[in-house]
Amino acid sequence: MSKSSRRLLGLLIFGALAAVWFYIAYRLWQTSVPDDLKQPSVDMSTLVSSSELNRAKHFSLVLDLFGLAGIFLPLLVLGLYAKWGHRFMRESAAGPIGTGMLLAMLGIAILWIAMLPSGLGALWWLRRYGIEKTGYADLVIGTWSVLGFEFLGICLTILIVMGFARLLGNNWWLAGAPVFVGIAILVTFVQPYGFGHPLVGHATLVQAEKRLAQKEGVKAVPLREIDVSATTTAPNAVAMGLGPSRRIGLFDTILDGRFSEPELESVVAHELAHHKHNDLWKGIGWYALFAFPIAFVIAQLTKRRGGMMVPLAVPLFLFAYVAIPTVLLPIDNAFSRRLEAEADWTALQATNDPQAAKALFVNFVQTTNQDPNPPFWDPILFGTHPTDQQRIAMVEAWQARNGG
Repeated sequence: MSKSSRRLLGLLIFGALAAVWFYIAYRLWQTSVPDDLKQPSVDMSTLVSSSELNRAKHFSLVLDLFGLAGIFLPLLVLGLYAKWGHRFMRESAAGPIGTGMLLAMLGIAILWIAMLPSGLGALWWLRRYGIEKTGYADLVIGTWSVLGFEFLGICLTILIVMGFARLLGNNWWLAGAPVFVGIAILVTFVQPYGFGHPLVGHATLVQAEKRLAQKEGVKAVPLREIDVSATTTAPNAVAMGLGPSRRIGLFDTILDGRFSEPELESVVAHELAHHKHNDLWKGIGWYALFAFPIAFVIAQLTKRRGGMMVPLAVPLFLFAYVAIPTVLLPIDNAFSRRLEAEADWTALQATNDPQAAKALFVNFVQTTNQDPNPPFWDPILFGTHPTDQQRIAMVEAWQARNGG
């Protein structure tokens, strides 16, 4: 086959793969929320006092500034490490993979130091508003512990990548990406077994879950209580697991009496909707969709340092491993917001209680101090859910469609 023929064949294969990629992305992007849904303008001052709104805006703005520092400072430090970190190789007499692990360990330590200022600042701000109870020393130790798990994960990633690279050269991404997707599936499946305990003292809510599950056309999902009140007052709930490991985790901070029974039923209906629409599988699919191109881009970048066959490329790998997902945050957050909006819509259909849903979102503003209408850039970088104002607007749109 001539060179031009091979090039044409390559372009055809690339075009076919790109078409498949965009088709899958399009399907994952679709939700059951009506495309023609028009959300009304909501005046939050009629639902929340002006003092609470001003407090929320001030709180959220400062917290966002710490969040921005937490995003960009680590990128700057890892960028410098990517440029000069390979110089530390001279001190190591370990083999290629062992040296790669040492460079990864050093990179994680540098990342921890870079994250610490913004983490401490955010904790100070959250403690000031009574959201967090964690001590500063506990944060330092806890952050290091969390990064210890991150280190194990990154070391496993580098071990897999360097192993495949020694077999496949710079084509390691073809084998590495499916392995990472498999690990994501495994982690999502087993995660619920390490969280929470059976819900006690909320028999009415347990019965409501069964009723709502029947309405949503999904098998009943066990409710679990997750104890977090020793460290935070922030209320939350989460859908977890796949297949037989499916659970709904309710933070004890949402069960402490600040939320009414109808509001809690709206929360349960929302989490059930995630299971109904297979959102955890969709999340894995979305991750898989980007795992291949990200792995390919990293493979191309690290070729400048000899590829992942050699430890010289590890600092650059670490930078790309953090930087590329950061660049993709706006897309990932937009995808997440669509799934959350669909869960809100499905919950409204199941509960048929828009007043409870509206009261829930107002309560979120009052108990978390989150700005219900933040600056446009806030959801782009931090918004995994629609804003509370947008969620209330959906409730009112639902009411308009269903006769008030």
